[in-house]
Amino acid sequence: MASPTERTRAQLDALSTTGLDTPTFVAASLEVLHRAVPFAAACFATTDPATRLVTSALKTGTMTTVTPEQDERWAFHEYVVEDVYDYLDLLDRPGGVTTTHRETAGDLVRCNRYENFFHPLWDVTDELRTAVTADGSMWAFLALFRDTGDRATTFNAAEMEFVSTVSTSLARGVRASLVTSLAGAAPVEEAGPGVIVVTDRGDVLSANAAAVRRIAELGGPELGRGALPMPVQSVVGAARRFAQGQLDWAPRVRMRTADGRWVVVSASPLTSFGQAAAPTFAVTVEDAGRADVLPLLVEAFGLTPREQDVVRLVLRGVSTAEIATTLHLSAYTVQDHLKVVFDKVGVRSRRELTARVFAEEYAPQLGQAVGASGFFA
Repeated sequence: MASPTERTRAQLDALSTTGLDTPTFVAASLEVLHRAVPFAAACFATTDPATRLVTSALKTGTMTTVTPEQDERWAFHEYVVEDVYDYLDLLDRPGGVTTTHRETAGDLVRCNRYENFFHPLWDVTDELRTAVTADGSMWAFLALFRDTGDRATTFNAAEMEFVSTVSTSLARGVRASLVTSLAGAAPVEEAGPGVIVVTDRGDVLSANAAAVRRIAELGGPELGRGALPMPVQSVVGAARRFAQGQLDWAPRVRMRTADGRWVVVSASPLTSFGQAAAPTFAVTVEDAGRADVLPLLVEAFGLTPREQDVVRLVLRGVSTAEIATTLHLSAYTVQDHLKVVFDKVGVRSRRELTARVFAEEYAPQLGQAVGASGFFA
């Protein structure tokens, strides 16, 4: 007989392939996870895989009472205030998971976020955080909280390990939801994402208004009057293999339109209801999202290509030594680039740079839909 943790892991694996929209998937996953790792509250924050900056936050328990002003305070503590750890540090931790108790060796007042935010507002006694990653990309981070009302007020090593082992399932579920959540959306303006629902054989069942232009841009016929363009059919074929468990990721491919622009085509299986329901897939065609926010910084501050490379890695929380290795530079050269970037952008540190990008490019868009690329749709 399977153990409770094994059943929880199997249920989360199954949820990750259902194509539920992001809020529904997260709510269902947290309900399942709670059975194996009890918690008083949770915050599931989706992130842009290109920069790892937060794009949305879904909360449960006492955290559902968080106000916009408190969200701003969280961002201040996360991005501006130096602390013993933050969510960008998670990938440096074994298993991508940690707790406040582990980071402070039990001396919780060493954590500024705990002392001045979590504990005074919600009586939090411990926080467990894990990076939600798949195939090398971070799609979210999960924070679980315990308070004085919990039987166990801290998270133990076994619970940390278990949460770490299910993070990939959570990431795959988020990634799939960003594709399929657009399928049932109302028709959007022509410039928006094109969404097409197709059968297992690639026949078009329905589409929104933008899909007609999107498919034409890829050299296809009028929707419903011929086969989808071959590259799109290939993505559907890959999604079919994903649904059958032959691929570990929902396909997402960049393609060029007839006029030379880049778009992203992605596909994911939809949940079918009823015994006779045939498999269906959501295909999304949208402008290639910014791989990062650097184009805006380039326009505003005149960063060179090498400075862009450095900033891209800084936003992902990569250390100076790792940046040097990745870009085949010396650590001294990286520091020189950083000094120039700081002068151009008007900041004094890596944290201030990250905070400025988040405040100007992400925070104003929080609450808007997130597209298949992980950036705002």
